[in-house]
Amino acid sequence: MTPMPATAAVRVRRAELSDLDDLVALEESSFATDRLSRAQYRRHLDSESAQVLVASANHRHFLGTAVVFFRKGTQVARLYSIATKSEARGKGVGSALLEASEKLAERRRCTALRLEVRTDNEDAIRLYERLGYRRMGRYARYYGDGADAWRYEKVID
Repeated sequence: MTPMPATAAVRVRRAELSDLDDLVALEESSFATDRLSRAQYRRHLDSESAQVLVASANHRHFLGTAVVFFRKGTQVARLYSIATKSEARGKGVGSALLEASEKLAERRRCTALRLEVRTDNEDAIRLYERLGYRRMGRYARYYGDGADAWRYEKVID
């Protein structure tokens, strides 16, 4: 596997059916529990209430994904999942996915984007706080393995 150059331009786009294998493989390598299944990804690819984004560089080099949920009757979007390939971490992929998620939420007339993150996921917490997310609560035993979660929110201008 060729390492991603530090200067590679990250491009974020809406996921397509052809991304399904990459999405499932990244999900399985990134999360031990609470994984999205192949069937769930397929459903989200065609959903009005969800959007799956993928980040890539150098045309089709798959680097990461974000899943954003929208609910009717609320102006709050939810970042349900975000993951980057291990070789792409620390190279702007997570930031690009978050910024694209925020723009998507703004286009859908949302006023805030919320997310949950494991309390022990220090890298993700640093990223969220650096990009203006504010901690707004804690969920005890939120994840399937019993881990707690912090809840974050960013107001979208």
